[in-house]
Amino acid sequence: MAEAQNNPATIPLGSTTAGSVAVAAESTVATRMSAPPSYDVADFPVPHGREEEWRFTPLARLKGLHDGSAAAGGPDLKVDISAPEGVTHELVDRTDPRVGKAGKPVDRIAAQAYSAFEKASVVSVPKETVLAEPIRIRVHGEGGTAFGHQVIELGAFAEAVVVIDHTGSGVLAANVDYLLGDGAKLTVVSVQDWDDDAVHCGQHNALIGRDASFKSVVVTFGGDLVRLHPRIDYAGPGGEAELYGLYFTEAGQHQEHRLFVDHDTPNCRSHVTYKGALQGQDAHAVWIGDVLIQAAATGTDTYELNRNLVLTDGARVDSVPNLEIETGEIVGAGHASATGRFDDEQLFYLMARGIPADEARRLVVRGFFAELVQQIGLPDVEERLMSKVEAELEAAAA
Repeated sequence: MAEAQNNPATIPLGSTTAGSVAVAAESTVATRMSAPPSYDVADFPVPHGREEEWRFTPLARLKGLHDGSAAAGGPDLKVDISAPEGVTHELVDRTDPRVGKAGKPVDRIAAQAYSAFEKASVVSVPKETVLAEPIRIRVHGEGGTAFGHQVIELGAFAEAVVVIDHTGSGVLAANVDYLLGDGAKLTVVSVQDWDDDAVHCGQHNALIGRDASFKSVVVTFGGDLVRLHPRIDYAGPGGEAELYGLYFTEAGQHQEHRLFVDHDTPNCRSHVTYKGALQGQDAHAVWIGDVLIQAAATGTDTYELNRNLVLTDGARVDSVPNLEIETGEIVGAGHASATGRFDDEQLFYLMARGIPADEARRLVVRGFFAELVQQIGLPDVEERLMSKVEAELEAAAA
Protein backbone atom coordinates (compact mmCIF):
# COMPACT_ATOMS: atom_id res chain seq x y z
CA MET A 1 0.00 0.00 0.00
CA ALA A 2 1.57 3.24 -1.15
CA GLU A 3 1.50 6.00 1.43
CA ALA A 4 1.86 9.74 1.11
CA GLN A 5 2.83 11.47 4.33
CA ASN A 6 3.78 14.88 5.64
CA ASN A 7 4.37 15.28 9.36
CA PRO A 8 4.35 18.04 10.53
CA ALA A 9 2.77 19.96 7.67
CA THR A 10 1.62 23.39 6.61
CA ILE A 11 0.48 22.56 3.07
CA PRO A 12 -1.61 19.79 1.45
CA LEU A 13 -0.12 16.67 -0.08
CA GLY A 14 0.77 16.20 -3.72
CA SER A 15 -1.06 14.01 -6.26
CA THR A 16 -0.45 10.46 -7.40
CA THR A 17 -2.37 8.12 -9.65
CA ALA A 18 -2.03 4.34 -9.97
CA GLY A 19 -4.28 2.61 -12.47
CA SER A 20 -7.87 2.81 -11.32
CA VAL A 21 -6.80 4.23 -7.97
CA ALA A 22 -6.53 8.00 -7.59
CA VAL A 23 -5.20 9.79 -4.55
CA ALA A 24 -5.75 13.46 -5.25
CA ALA A 25 -4.79 16.62 -3.44
CA GLU A 26 -4.59 20.21 -4.58
CA SER A 27 -2.63 23.27 -3.56
CA THR A 28 -5.88 25.06 -2.74
CA VAL A 29 -6.74 24.53 0.91
CA ALA A 30 -10.31 23.24 0.99
CA THR A 31 -11.11 25.02 4.24
CA ARG A 32 -11.69 28.11 2.12
CA MET A 33 -15.19 27.56 0.83
CA SER A 34 -16.76 29.49 -2.04
CA ALA A 35 -19.15 31.25 0.37
CA PRO A 36 -18.98 31.98 4.12
CA PRO A 37 -21.20 29.97 6.52
CA SER A 38 -24.79 31.18 6.62
CA TYR A 39 -28.30 30.08 7.55
CA ASP A 40 -29.67 31.69 4.36
CA VAL A 41 -29.86 29.57 1.20
CA ALA A 42 -29.62 32.72 -0.93
CA ASP A 43 -26.09 33.34 0.36
CA PHE A 44 -24.88 30.23 -1.49
CA PRO A 45 -24.73 30.20 -5.29
CA VAL A 46 -26.11 27.14 -7.05
CA PRO A 47 -23.07 24.87 -7.53
CA HIS A 48 -21.93 23.88 -11.00
CA GLY A 49 -19.35 21.27 -10.02
CA ARG A 50 -16.27 23.43 -10.56
CA GLU A 51 -16.21 24.76 -7.00
CA GLU A 52 -13.63 23.26 -4.64
CA GLU A 53 -16.28 21.84 -2.29
CA TRP A 54 -18.33 20.33 -5.13
CA ARG A 55 -15.79 19.17 -7.70
CA PHE A 56 -15.95 15.52 -6.64
CA THR A 57 -19.75 15.35 -6.20
CA PRO A 58 -22.00 14.13 -9.07
CA LEU A 59 -24.55 16.95 -8.86
CA ALA A 60 -27.06 15.23 -11.14
CA ARG A 61 -27.49 12.48 -8.54
CA LEU A 62 -28.42 14.86 -5.70
CA LYS A 63 -32.12 14.75 -6.67
CA GLY A 64 -32.36 18.55 -6.65
CA LEU A 65 -31.00 19.13 -3.15
CA HIS A 66 -28.30 21.47 -4.46
CA ASP A 67 -30.39 23.75 -6.69
CA GLY A 68 -33.64 24.13 -4.76
CA SER A 69 -35.75 21.89 -6.97
CA ALA A 70 -36.13 19.24 -4.27
CA ALA A 71 -39.28 19.76 -2.25
CA ALA A 72 -40.30 17.85 0.85
CA GLY A 73 -43.02 15.33 0.13
CA GLY A 74 -43.90 11.72 -0.45
CA PRO A 75 -43.99 8.99 2.19
CA ASP A 76 -43.03 10.22 5.64
CA LEU A 77 -39.61 9.80 7.14
CA LYS A 78 -40.01 7.79 10.34
CA VAL A 79 -37.90 8.77 13.34
CA ASP A 80 -37.96 6.73 16.52
CA ILE A 81 -36.03 7.72 19.65
CA SER A 82 -35.45 5.47 22.63
CA ALA A 83 -33.52 6.77 25.63
CA PRO A 84 -32.81 5.85 29.25
CA GLU A 85 -34.69 7.47 32.09
CA GLY A 86 -33.72 11.08 32.75
CA VAL A 87 -33.13 11.99 29.11
CA THR A 88 -35.56 14.52 27.66
CA HIS A 89 -36.78 14.82 24.08
CA GLU A 90 -38.65 17.76 22.63
CA LEU A 91 -39.57 19.25 19.26
CA VAL A 92 -38.71 22.93 18.82
CA ASP A 93 -38.68 25.50 16.04
CA ARG A 94 -35.60 27.21 14.65
CA THR A 95 -35.89 30.12 17.08
CA ASP A 96 -34.72 27.85 19.90
CA PRO A 97 -31.19 29.06 20.81
CA ARG A 98 -29.81 25.51 20.75
CA VAL A 99 -30.66 25.03 17.07
CA GLY A 100 -27.67 26.02 14.99
CA LYS A 101 -25.54 26.90 18.03
CA ALA A 102 -22.87 24.34 17.14
CA GLY A 103 -22.26 25.81 13.70
CA LYS A 104 -23.79 27.51 10.69
CA PRO A 105 -24.42 25.68 7.39
CA VAL A 106 -21.35 25.72 5.16
CA ASP A 107 -22.90 24.80 1.83
CA ARG A 108 -26.17 25.24 -0.02
CA ILE A 109 -27.63 21.85 0.90
CA ALA A 110 -27.00 22.36 4.62
CA ALA A 111 -28.61 25.81 4.39
CA GLN A 112 -31.56 24.32 2.51
CA ALA A 113 -32.00 21.71 5.25
CA TYR A 114 -31.88 24.42 7.92
CA SER A 115 -34.48 26.59 6.22
CA ALA A 116 -36.84 23.74 5.26
CA PHE A 117 -37.26 21.61 8.41
CA GLU A 118 -40.56 21.98 10.28
CA LYS A 119 -39.46 21.05 13.81
CA ALA A 120 -36.02 20.30 15.21
CA SER A 121 -35.59 17.34 17.53
CA VAL A 122 -33.64 18.11 20.73
CA VAL A 123 -32.38 15.29 22.98
CA SER A 124 -30.93 16.53 26.26
CA VAL A 125 -28.88 14.78 28.94
CA PRO A 126 -28.88 16.70 32.26
CA LYS A 127 -25.61 17.80 33.83
CA GLU A 128 -23.63 15.20 35.79
CA THR A 129 -25.83 12.39 34.42
CA VAL A 130 -23.94 9.26 33.36
CA LEU A 131 -26.07 7.01 31.15
CA ALA A 132 -25.66 3.26 31.50
CA GLU A 133 -27.49 2.55 28.24
CA PRO A 134 -27.18 4.26 24.85
CA ILE A 135 -29.65 6.67 23.30
CA ARG A 136 -30.86 5.17 20.02
CA ILE A 137 -32.26 7.28 17.19
CA ARG A 138 -33.67 5.31 14.26
CA VAL A 139 -34.27 7.16 11.01
CA HIS A 140 -36.12 5.19 8.32
CA GLY A 141 -36.96 6.52 4.88
CA GLU A 142 -39.91 5.29 2.89
CA GLY A 143 -39.21 6.88 -0.47
CA GLY A 144 -39.99 10.57 0.10
CA THR A 145 -37.87 13.72 0.36
CA ALA A 146 -37.25 15.13 3.83
CA PHE A 147 -35.32 17.88 5.62
CA GLY A 148 -34.39 17.63 9.27
CA HIS A 149 -32.42 18.98 12.20
CA GLN A 150 -31.27 17.00 15.25
CA VAL A 151 -29.68 18.44 18.41
CA ILE A 152 -27.89 16.30 21.01
CA GLU A 153 -27.16 18.31 24.15
CA LEU A 154 -25.07 17.18 27.13
CA GLY A 155 -24.90 19.21 30.32
CA ALA A 156 -21.66 19.73 32.20
CA PHE A 157 -19.91 16.47 33.19
CA ALA A 158 -22.65 14.32 31.64
CA GLU A 159 -21.69 11.13 29.78
CA ALA A 160 -23.65 9.44 26.99
CA VAL A 161 -23.48 7.19 23.95
CA VAL A 162 -25.79 7.94 21.02
CA VAL A 163 -26.48 5.66 18.03
CA ILE A 164 -28.10 7.27 14.97
CA ASP A 165 -29.18 4.58 12.52
CA HIS A 166 -30.27 5.45 8.95
CA THR A 167 -32.12 2.84 6.89
CA GLY A 168 -34.67 2.63 4.10
CA SER A 169 -35.05 4.67 0.93
CA GLY A 170 -35.61 8.30 -0.05
CA VAL A 171 -33.82 11.65 -0.12
CA LEU A 172 -32.67 13.27 3.12
CA ALA A 173 -30.86 16.54 3.87
CA ALA A 174 -30.36 16.95 7.62
CA ASN A 175 -28.04 18.74 10.01
CA VAL A 176 -26.98 17.40 13.40
CA ASP A 177 -25.68 19.54 16.27
CA TYR A 178 -23.72 18.12 19.20
CA LEU A 179 -23.47 20.48 22.19
CA LEU A 180 -21.07 19.34 24.91
CA GLY A 181 -20.95 21.15 28.24
CA ASP A 182 -17.72 21.51 30.19
CA GLY A 183 -16.27 18.16 31.15
CA ALA A 184 -18.92 16.19 29.24
CA LYS A 185 -18.17 12.97 27.34
CA LEU A 186 -20.15 12.01 24.24
CA THR A 187 -19.73 9.09 21.85
CA VAL A 188 -21.84 9.14 18.68
CA VAL A 189 -22.16 6.28 16.21
CA SER A 190 -23.81 7.39 12.96
CA VAL A 191 -24.68 4.48 10.65
CA GLN A 192 -25.68 5.01 7.01
CA ASP A 193 -27.17 1.66 6.00
CA TRP A 194 -29.52 2.97 3.31
CA ASP A 195 -31.11 1.11 0.42
CA ASP A 196 -29.30 1.34 -2.90
CA ASP A 197 -31.39 4.25 -4.25
CA ALA A 198 -31.16 6.61 -1.26
CA VAL A 199 -29.54 10.06 -1.23
CA HIS A 200 -28.31 11.48 2.08
CA CYS A 201 -26.51 14.78 2.68
CA GLY A 202 -25.73 15.99 6.18
CA GLN A 203 -23.61 18.43 8.16
CA HIS A 204 -22.54 17.28 11.65
CA ASN A 205 -21.48 20.12 13.96
CA ALA A 206 -19.83 19.49 17.31
CA LEU A 207 -19.20 22.30 19.82
CA ILE A 208 -16.92 20.93 22.52
CA GLY A 209 -16.82 22.58 25.93
CA ARG A 210 -13.86 23.05 28.24
CA ASP A 211 -12.14 19.72 29.03
CA ALA A 212 -14.95 17.85 27.23
CA SER A 213 -14.42 14.74 25.08
CA PHE A 214 -16.20 13.94 21.83
CA LYS A 215 -15.89 10.69 19.90
CA SER A 216 -17.59 10.24 16.52
CA VAL A 217 -17.78 6.97 14.59
CA VAL A 218 -19.29 7.41 11.12
CA VAL A 219 -20.16 4.19 9.27
CA THR A 220 -21.33 4.33 5.65
CA PHE A 221 -22.46 1.30 3.67
CA GLY A 222 -25.59 1.97 1.65
CA GLY A 223 -27.13 4.61 -0.54
CA ASP A 224 -26.67 5.74 -4.10
CA LEU A 225 -25.03 8.96 -2.88
CA VAL A 226 -24.00 9.85 0.68
CA ARG A 227 -22.25 13.16 1.40
CA LEU A 228 -21.44 13.96 5.03
CA HIS A 229 -19.65 16.97 6.48
CA PRO A 230 -18.46 16.49 10.12
CA ARG A 231 -17.13 19.71 11.72
CA ILE A 232 -15.45 20.36 15.06
CA ASP A 233 -15.28 23.60 17.06
CA TYR A 234 -14.00 24.15 20.60
CA ALA A 235 -15.79 26.30 23.18
CA GLY A 236 -12.97 26.15 25.73
CA PRO A 237 -9.43 24.83 26.30
CA GLY A 238 -8.74 21.18 27.00
CA GLY A 239 -11.31 19.82 24.56
CA GLU A 240 -10.68 16.52 22.78
CA ALA A 241 -12.16 15.16 19.55
CA GLU A 242 -11.70 11.69 18.10
CA LEU A 243 -13.21 11.18 14.64
CA TYR A 244 -13.37 7.67 13.24
CA GLY A 245 -14.93 6.57 9.98
CA LEU A 246 -15.58 3.32 8.16
CA TYR A 247 -17.02 3.08 4.64
CA PHE A 248 -17.53 0.24 2.17
CA THR A 249 -18.22 1.55 -1.32
CA GLU A 250 -19.89 -0.76 -3.84
CA ALA A 251 -20.30 -0.57 -7.62
CA GLY A 252 -21.91 2.71 -8.71
CA GLN A 253 -22.02 4.18 -5.20
CA HIS A 254 -20.68 7.63 -4.34
CA GLN A 255 -19.66 8.10 -0.71
CA GLU A 256 -18.11 11.41 0.35
CA HIS A 257 -16.87 12.43 3.78
CA ARG A 258 -15.61 16.00 4.21
CA LEU A 259 -14.17 16.79 7.66
CA PHE A 260 -13.11 20.12 9.13
CA VAL A 261 -11.49 20.57 12.54
CA ASP A 262 -11.14 24.22 13.55
CA HIS A 263 -8.51 24.63 16.25
CA ASP A 264 -9.11 28.18 17.47
CA THR A 265 -8.69 27.53 21.21
CA PRO A 266 -5.50 26.71 23.16
CA ASN A 267 -4.54 23.25 24.42
CA CYS A 268 -7.07 21.17 22.47
CA ARG A 269 -6.59 17.84 20.75
CA SER A 270 -7.99 16.10 17.68
CA HIS A 271 -7.35 12.72 16.12
CA VAL A 272 -8.92 11.54 12.84
CA THR A 273 -8.82 8.02 11.36
CA TYR A 274 -11.03 7.07 8.41
CA LYS A 275 -10.75 3.78 6.53
CA GLY A 276 -12.57 2.61 3.42
CA ALA A 277 -12.82 -0.42 1.16
CA LEU A 278 -14.07 -0.25 -2.42
CA GLN A 279 -15.16 -2.82 -4.95
CA GLY A 280 -17.01 -2.82 -8.26
CA GLN A 281 -17.17 -0.66 -11.35
CA ASP A 282 -17.54 3.08 -10.71
CA ALA A 283 -17.40 2.74 -6.93
CA HIS A 284 -16.23 6.21 -5.84
CA ALA A 285 -15.13 7.29 -2.38
CA VAL A 286 -14.06 10.82 -1.46
CA TRP A 287 -12.38 11.79 1.78
CA ILE A 288 -11.46 15.41 2.55
CA GLY A 289 -9.72 16.04 5.86
CA ASP A 290 -9.17 19.70 6.71
CA VAL A 291 -7.48 20.85 9.92
CA LEU A 292 -6.93 24.53 10.64
CA ILE A 293 -4.75 25.58 13.57
CA GLN A 294 -5.35 29.27 14.16
CA ALA A 295 -2.84 31.63 15.71
CA ALA A 296 -4.59 31.56 19.08
CA ALA A 297 -4.57 27.74 19.27
CA THR A 298 -1.25 27.26 21.03
CA GLY A 299 -0.66 23.82 22.53
CA THR A 300 -2.67 22.04 19.82
CA ASP A 301 -2.09 18.34 19.22
CA THR A 302 -3.64 16.96 16.02
CA TYR A 303 -3.25 14.13 13.53
CA GLU A 304 -5.40 12.84 10.66
CA LEU A 305 -5.16 9.60 8.69
CA ASN A 306 -7.07 8.15 5.76
CA ARG A 307 -6.50 4.64 4.41
CA ASN A 308 -8.28 3.00 1.49
CA LEU A 309 -8.25 -0.59 0.32
CA VAL A 310 -9.24 -1.09 -3.34
CA LEU A 311 -10.52 -4.63 -3.85
CA THR A 312 -11.30 -4.62 -7.59
CA ASP A 313 -10.64 -2.72 -10.79
CA GLY A 314 -12.93 0.14 -11.71
CA ALA A 315 -13.02 1.78 -8.28
CA ARG A 316 -11.76 5.30 -7.58
CA VAL A 317 -10.63 7.06 -4.42
CA ASP A 318 -9.97 10.76 -3.95
CA SER A 319 -8.19 11.43 -0.66
CA VAL A 320 -7.26 15.00 0.26
CA PRO A 321 -5.70 15.70 3.67
CA ASN A 322 -5.10 19.40 4.34
CA LEU A 323 -3.31 20.95 7.30
CA GLU A 324 -2.95 24.70 7.78
CA ILE A 325 -0.94 26.01 10.71
CA GLU A 326 -0.80 29.64 11.83
CA THR A 327 1.29 29.19 14.97
CA GLY A 328 4.46 27.26 15.72
CA GLU A 329 3.65 26.84 19.42
CA ILE A 330 1.96 23.45 19.15
CA VAL A 331 2.49 19.97 20.59
CA GLY A 332 2.25 18.22 17.24
CA ALA A 333 0.49 18.14 13.89
CA GLY A 334 0.53 15.71 11.01
CA HIS A 335 -1.43 13.86 8.39
CA ALA A 336 -1.16 10.83 6.13
CA SER A 337 -3.06 9.21 3.28
CA ALA A 338 -2.62 5.73 1.85
CA THR A 339 -4.50 3.96 -0.96
CA GLY A 340 -3.66 0.58 -2.42
CA ARG A 341 -4.69 -2.95 -3.23
CA PHE A 342 -4.43 -6.12 -1.17
CA ASP A 343 -1.05 -6.80 0.34
CA ASP A 344 0.12 -9.85 -1.62
CA GLU A 345 2.43 -10.90 1.20
CA GLN A 346 -0.49 -11.04 3.67
CA LEU A 347 -2.56 -13.13 1.27
CA PHE A 348 0.35 -15.46 0.54
CA TYR A 349 1.03 -15.90 4.26
CA LEU A 350 -2.58 -16.91 4.94
CA MET A 351 -2.94 -19.14 1.87
CA ALA A 352 0.36 -20.90 2.65
CA ARG A 353 -1.29 -22.05 5.88
CA GLY A 354 -4.17 -23.68 4.08
CA ILE A 355 -6.66 -20.80 4.13
CA PRO A 356 -8.61 -20.51 0.84
CA ALA A 357 -8.16 -17.30 -1.16
CA ASP A 358 -11.68 -15.96 -0.54
CA GLU A 359 -11.42 -16.57 3.19
CA ALA A 360 -7.98 -14.97 3.25
CA ARG A 361 -9.41 -11.85 1.60
CA ARG A 362 -12.16 -11.66 4.21
CA LEU A 363 -9.65 -11.96 7.04
CA VAL A 364 -7.54 -9.15 5.61
CA VAL A 365 -10.55 -6.83 5.28
CA ARG A 366 -11.81 -7.72 8.76
CA GLY A 367 -8.40 -6.87 10.18
CA PHE A 368 -8.35 -3.63 8.21
CA PHE A 369 -11.60 -2.46 9.82
CA ALA A 370 -11.27 -4.10 13.26
CA GLU A 371 -9.48 -1.16 14.90
CA LEU A 372 -12.32 1.22 14.02
CA VAL A 373 -15.18 -1.12 14.84
CA GLN A 374 -13.75 -1.68 18.31
CA GLN A 375 -14.06 2.05 18.97
CA ILE A 376 -17.85 1.73 19.03
CA GLY A 377 -18.00 -0.11 22.33
CA LEU A 378 -21.47 -1.59 21.73
CA PRO A 379 -21.31 -5.35 21.00
CA ASP A 380 -24.62 -5.50 19.11
CA VAL A 381 -23.63 -2.66 16.77
CA GLU A 382 -20.11 -4.01 16.30
CA GLU A 383 -21.43 -7.47 15.40
CA ARG A 384 -23.95 -6.02 12.96
CA LEU A 385 -21.34 -3.94 11.16
CA MET A 386 -18.85 -6.77 10.81
CA SER A 387 -21.66 -8.99 9.51
CA LYS A 388 -22.40 -6.28 6.95
CA VAL A 389 -18.76 -6.29 5.83
CA GLU A 390 -18.89 -10.07 5.47
CA ALA A 391 -22.06 -9.83 3.38
CA GLU A 392 -20.51 -7.24 1.07
CA LEU A 393 -17.50 -9.48 0.49
CA GLU A 394 -19.61 -12.58 -0.10
CA ALA A 395 -21.77 -10.70 -2.60
CA ALA A 396 -18.69 -9.70 -4.58
CA ALA A 397 -17.33 -13.25 -4.57
CA ALA A 398 -20.63 -14.77 -5.77
